[in-house]
Amino acid sequence: MAGPLAGVRVLEAGILIQGPQAGALLTSMGAEVTKVELPGMGDPGRLIPVGFEDRRSAVFTANNRGKRSLTLDLRKPDGATIFKELVARTDIVISNFKPGTLDEWGLGFEDLSTINPGLIWAAGSTFGPVGPDADREGADLAGQAAAGLVTTTGRDGDPPSPVGVFVADHVGSLNMVAGILAALHARSTTGHGQKVEVSLYGGQIWAQATEFTHYLMTGSQPSRSNYGHGLIHAIYRIFETADGWIGIIGVTPDVRDAFFLAIDRLDLAADPRFSEVPVHPDFLDEIRGELDDAFKHRTTDEWSTILKDAGIRFAPVRDYQDVINDEGALANGYIADVEGADGETNRIVGSPIRMSATPLTPAADAPALGAQTEEILYEIGTSEEKIAELRDQGVI
Repeated sequence: MAGPLAGVRVLEAGILIQGPQAGALLTSMGAEVTKVELPGMGDPGRLIPVGFEDRRSAVFTANNRGKRSLTLDLRKPDGATIFKELVARTDIVISNFKPGTLDEWGLGFEDLSTINPGLIWAAGSTFGPVGPDADREGADLAGQAAAGLVTTTGRDGDPPSPVGVFVADHVGSLNMVAGILAALHARSTTGHGQKVEVSLYGGQIWAQATEFTHYLMTGSQPSRSNYGHGLIHAIYRIFETADGWIGIIGVTPDVRDAFFLAIDRLDLAADPRFSEVPVHPDFLDEIRGELDDAFKHRTTDEWSTILKDAGIRFAPVRDYQDVINDEGALANGYIADVEGADGETNRIVGSPIRMSATPLTPAADAPALGAQTEEILYEIGTSEEKIAELRDQGVI
């Protein structure tokens, strides 16, 4: 079955994660994504190896599966001309350079929309397209730091700490895809494309909308996560077990007694200090201390069975090895086994979205640098002689 974006063409001049991950999701949705890369170097994500002896790049592979790679120097007039020829038959352009970069090359929204009025021109940045920091470059950590996320993680008294994944890039890519899909819908009515702009900074503020709203209401910043969440004054945190950790995802009034029975602490159920749900802040540290001790007496698997049988919301704390082999992750396609171009089966990160009529299809392989350059140029009528000339000039 064709994906929901079958027939949609995307030109992606993205680098590292924010732009490329947006392109990768569109690819899984069935769009044809052509990745434009600098000749001889490519996306800088290619240059981040998994190890000193292993030059493969997880950054590049994860965010570029299923795309075609075209090497093209957009800074050169001939490169910009070819890009414009491709734009004439393109639905979406993606980039995440410093704001103004494509405009300097004559490839801004105003330039390209005259060629293709239906074009959706999507750009990601670090700090947003306007404002005093608009022309500053950055990466994931800039979004986490500037938007305050690093002040929410860890424990009270600890130094600020980033999240251990590229969460600002990820949220930025999802916001870009959301904007693109909205623009595609609008185009179906108006016939016109538009500019879509997102940023790492704005995405992280949006990701903390609840916490910022709390601050705007009270003038008080939530405490650090402290193994749970600063705004949840309840049994909502991770606890150490005999062999690992387990998360208790809130104990609601209807299961309060069942919870204390399951952990063999009916004395806590009878304690008036812990009778309220949520727990009064004055007693929160005390109940957490009691539970810290209780959960250490059984393994994570044992607690998982007990809590599931009791109807308590929980989640074991898994490492990556656990996740990639989890039956639920595999059944839902969140982790998937797919066949690569070499005929070998690869386990990859699949799609987080399930659709009944137009399912998403993640690809196995990321393209080699410039692998489809000649194929793409032939498609727009470029002769062999011209291709050779462009290669000699370093345009491709």
